[in-house]
Amino acid sequence: MYRLKKSLGQHFLKDENICKRIVDSLKQCSFENLLEIGPGAGALTKYLVKIPHIDFKAVELDAEKVDYLITHLPEMKGKVVEQNFLEVDKPFNGSFTIVGNFPYNISTQILFRILEWKGDIQCVVGMFQKEVAQRIAAKEGSKVYGISSVLTQAFFDVEYLFEVSERAFQPPPKVKSAVLRLKPKNKHMSMKSEASFFLLVKTAFNQRRKTLRNAVKKLFDEQTLMQKIFDKRAEQLSIDNFADLSFKMLS
Repeated sequence: MYRLKKSLGQHFLKDENICKRIVDSLKQCSFENLLEIGPGAGALTKYLVKIPHIDFKAVELDAEKVDYLITHLPEMKGKVVEQNFLEVDKPFNGSFTIVGNFPYNISTQILFRILEWKGDIQCVVGMFQKEVAQRIAAKEGSKVYGISSVLTQAFFDVEYLFEVSERAFQPPPKVKSAVLRLKPKNKHMSMKSEASFFLLVKTAFNQRRKTLRNAVKKLFDEQTLMQKIFDKRAEQLSIDNFADLSFKMLS
């Protein structure tokens, strides 16, 4: 058997129906290379490793779980990268797809690492804490619309697939979960630069209670700040609004 480690945010899936729904959602994507993040005890892995005609790898930090995986799924030998996902090099040359029951304590960091690799990502099917998933999928005007919403949706179409009860896990977490699917947008959004866009979005939401004029005043000249859009707060702006404003930034 294996031990569960709270320090690594481990809550392992035990509901086979949920596992199958995740794998079915994944199979609706087209891919040749697949990376699983945090396979744990292999609830998803045992299905993923059987998908034909793909190159499959899994990233797992916990050495005990790596040994467990290879013992119980011998076909995983040579396919497990024993490392922290946040520190791992890009696992494939060319495009790939990501799947996983993401550890809650680093799920937002995982999302931003995925954004770093967005040019090579074909699809992502991931389990998040429900509140995190809701933020990622939120639209402007929502109280939970924020940095992760805008930066993710600028590059991916986000599908909120289904929610998962605490009872589907061992041990049961104190929160509900939800599964998202991310697919790259067909059309690249026009922006001054990714660096400018990211800076604008993060600056605007870091002081989300203020009007945009006060929150981002260091990024624009005084004449630009007189425009009516700056009367709004960050949560009222669409992703297109942020992209358009990036062209007016000082640098």
